[in-house]
Amino acid sequence: MNNPLLQLFDIAPFSKISTDHFLPAIKNGISLAKKEIETIVSNPDLPTFTNTIEALDYSGELLDRVTSIFFNLNSAETNEEIQKIAQEASPLLSEFSNDIALNLDLFKKIETVYSQKETLDLTTEQLQLLDKRYKSFSRNGANLPDQKKEKLRAIDKELSSLSLKFGENVLAETNKFEMLLTDESDLSGLPEGAKEAAKAMAKEKGKEGWLITLDYPSYIPFITYADNRALRKKLALAFGSKGFHNDELDNQDTVLQIANLRHQRAELLGYASHAHYVLEERMAETPDKVFSFLEEILQKAKPAAEREFKQLESFAKDLDEIDQLQKWDGAYYSEKLKQKLFDLDDEKLKPYFKLENVIDGVFTIASKLFGLNFEPTSEVDIYSEEVKTYDVTDQDGNPIALFYADFHPRPGKRNGAWMTSYKSQMKKNGKNIRPHVSIVCNFTKPTPSKPSLLTFNEVTTLFHEFGHALHGMLANTKYPGLSGTSVYWDFVELPSQVFENWCYEKEALELFAKHYETGEVIPMELIEKIKKSSTYMEGMATLRQLSFGLLDMSWHSKNPKDIKSVKVHEKKTFAGTSLYPDVEENCMSTSFSHIFQGGYSAGYYSYKWAEVLDADAFEYFKENGIFDPEIAGKFKEHVLSKGGTENPMTLYKRFRGQEPKPEALLRRAGLIK
Repeated sequence: MNNPLLQLFDIAPFSKISTDHFLPAIKNGISLAKKEIETIVSNPDLPTFTNTIEALDYSGELLDRVTSIFFNLNSAETNEEIQKIAQEASPLLSEFSNDIALNLDLFKKIETVYSQKETLDLTTEQLQLLDKRYKSFSRNGANLPDQKKEKLRAIDKELSSLSLKFGENVLAETNKFEMLLTDESDLSGLPEGAKEAAKAMAKEKGKEGWLITLDYPSYIPFITYADNRALRKKLALAFGSKGFHNDELDNQDTVLQIANLRHQRAELLGYASHAHYVLEERMAETPDKVFSFLEEILQKAKPAAEREFKQLESFAKDLDEIDQLQKWDGAYYSEKLKQKLFDLDDEKLKPYFKLENVIDGVFTIASKLFGLNFEPTSEVDIYSEEVKTYDVTDQDGNPIALFYADFHPRPGKRNGAWMTSYKSQMKKNGKNIRPHVSIVCNFTKPTPSKPSLLTFNEVTTLFHEFGHALHGMLANTKYPGLSGTSVYWDFVELPSQVFENWCYEKEALELFAKHYETGEVIPMELIEKIKKSSTYMEGMATLRQLSFGLLDMSWHSKNPKDIKSVKVHEKKTFAGTSLYPDVEENCMSTSFSHIFQGGYSAGYYSYKWAEVLDADAFEYFKENGIFDPEIAGKFKEHVLSKGGTENPMTLYKRFRGQEPKPEALLRRAGLIK
């Protein structure tokens, strides 16, 4: 009992945990959850909603807490030991998950309750939970004959191991590459802050000079500002070829295996493809609908993207006699042209976006919209000294959530930004148990002479992840299985994407965009430039997003057995959306973590889908004022607090009074007037 994960804890006891605590705690959690399931199955009473569906949703609480801590650490603070445990634990968890999903006795009890649902006088939330539980069994093989169940178990076990391996390889590739520059002229064009960060990075590694890595805060400034085209190319090739070197970190075979196993799994369960299986439980419903949705936007975006590309090409030719624009030129000339057209340079904006000020900004906006208060606390255990923690309360001082924020890159942290949770919200035994929510990002670090100053893109990223966090924090449902972000995948991005809109509004920016040295509020002319430039190169950006969605669907909407080369398949898929010449050494699929490691397989389209919702929703705010308490109250009540308790379109229409209109997105993107 000296394992802190097996003692009663409310807040994750990070400082008391050592890596050897995890596996015993996970095994113990599985054992306890199995007993809870056995209690449900062996109950001699007739199956009811309470003794079957509700009991099932509340089961496995310890296991959920332990695995949420473990897998979050595996993403944000991993090491070889943790990765080894993940490889050992994942098959056990996959096996346990199948033990439940394929338990015929349990399914029969659920089926009994489900068959009586019309006569049971259940609340809307209870009906939704019953429906979700029944489908999770019927869709995952509960009715399969034993031989097929065993096959399903084997596939799931292998898939969990392969996706971990995929992610480990991407992280190892990211950490492995270093470009050490010893001649200062190679840094020509780079902002002072980026140079200083590169020097600090080299010093940290005991090297002389300037160190450039594949971490976003290092990679993005170099690819955007460095005048040395050959070095931009070197960096772009390294970034674009992660997992594509035919060595021990190669992901090509892993990609093919994952795609094929997913397809076999879908067929085993009676679906035409993995996408057909996934989309049955999405707002989009079918692959055909996804393709026609992507195609509709493609028709509008492609002419604009081609015009923008021609404009960029002719600008690069005039400026530097570049005959053929390559991928490593895009960000560089795009930034130069943006400066020319709008007199707007990200470097001029950064002094107004000190990280601490932006954090205060999101807190102030959340307070004005939803009545929340954020109080820093040092009483909470953390896994890295860089993690910040806050007590979140409502206007009457009632506890709403515990909030963790982790902002800067580290060797044990994967790239990108995400929201996660350490404890779910639920109502149990008369108590409303409040959630513990976390966001993890990879923002520019402070340097010896400057605080962490964010690019505007990093500002929108912080608002995006904070929007997800609000969805988790403001959850107010009875059952953990429907709480917070437990919603359809193409609805989950609405709260995050809608929150980004406040970054572009004068009223919001004036609350937090203050010069880190003088305290001067961001000048009106800069706000105007931000607004004007918000649709800059939007056609190309839209085309890029659509290409990712189409690549995802190409792997998952039909049988991939005939795909022999990842690169050839990818090139064919990108044919209708590519503007730049193909780079033979690069391959996107081998590091496309969203779909091969994260949960976005057959779901990447949902970013664009949710953009339609968010553009439409924000038009509603703008009609009435971006801090209108009535609209904010409706959004909180019908979207943020409701989780997955009702069909998302029902919730959206209750908030908005109508279905979303795609024109709102096309208007905002400047693709239609």
